[in-house]
Amino acid sequence: MKILIMDDDEALRYMLTEIFTFVGWEPKAFPNGREGIKEFLSHGADIILVDYHMPEIDGLETVRLIREHDQLVPILVLTVDERQEIADRFLDEGATDFALKPVKAPDLIARVQLHKRLLDMTKTVQATPKFQYEVFVTKGISQSTLSYIERYLAASEEPSTVEEISHELGLATPTVYRYLTYLVHNGKVQPLPSYQKMGRPKNRYHWIE
Repeated sequence: MKILIMDDDEALRYMLTEIFTFVGWEPKAFPNGREGIKEFLSHGADIILVDYHMPEIDGLETVRLIREHDQLVPILVLTVDERQEIADRFLDEGATDFALKPVKAPDLIARVQLHKRLLDMTKTVQATPKFQYEVFVTKGISQSTLSYIERYLAASEEPSTVEEISHELGLATPTVYRYLTYLVHNGKVQPLPSYQKMGRPKNRYHWIE
């Protein structure tokens, strides 16, 4: 599996290259989005990792430019910023998911494997004769990730929090929250306030379709 890494942190590029090489994958690392995009357009990739803050072309612009050429390749954003508004901007541009810094090797490997499986499923469906498959349901919502979350919620006997769903599915919390918001808006999921001993109530999400 070929993985493109775009990050201006030399130490992180080295660490990620070592991690992916140890697993048996083929990583190629670049210090900015401009060089990474050039490599992708020339030789492709199975998974792309993009840093948020980079010189020349930042992560948001990098994601946007990649999506102009390829709607399928999974793009994971490397970031220390967990704010939902930042996540929403990246998802709007076509990012697939997030990997929070500092990077933990087991979590990152599992997340890459997950999105490769989802990509393979999408390609299999697209190859089905006479079957029309939309990669993105709407802006920031991919069909494969949406179906993955829907299947989990439909099979769950008890309502779950964003954090519980994130842990069980191996998706970043901001990604899960964005998809749950979409499902609530479309009447497929109901948020149920769960009152804690301390702090504000936390929603649990229940599949109602």
